[in-house]
Amino acid sequence: MSERNVAKGSCLCGAVNISTTSMNPHVAACHCSMCRKWGGGALLGVECNDGVSFDGEENIGVYQSSEWAERGFCNKCGSHLFYRLKQNNHYYIPVGIFDNSEGLIFDLQVFIEQKPKYYSFANQTKNMTGEELFTMFTSSSEN
Repeated sequence: MSERNVAKGSCLCGAVNISTTSMNPHVAACHCSMCRKWGGGALLGVECNDGVSFDGEENIGVYQSSEWAERGFCNKCGSHLFYRLKQNNHYYIPVGIFDNSEGLIFDLQVFIEQKPKYYSFANQTKNMTGEELFTMFTSSSEN
């Protein structure tokens, strides 16, 4: 993949730099209670598969948020860096981490049944419940 197809970003203080060649241009909002507690609102993230590399790994803290996933953050400034599925090393990265947002499309909301009534996004999106999302992950891992 060429240098121009590498998405790059960093935490707020710059102690951790992220690059990936596998960023999906589709942005999703997660409304689950853990994501909302983690960031104070919905997590707006992009799927990055396992093609993610970090510079400044010594500054990354990891919180085991469930049996199947962990969340990474910068130990210096507290920026949220990733949500990672342990089984397949699959990353979801907050979209605001990246330096360039050109060509990104917000088109999915998950855990829609947990979204509080006090906010709503204007975009037309596909909406999935947590159960639908887990069913999708389960069926795709069996193939």
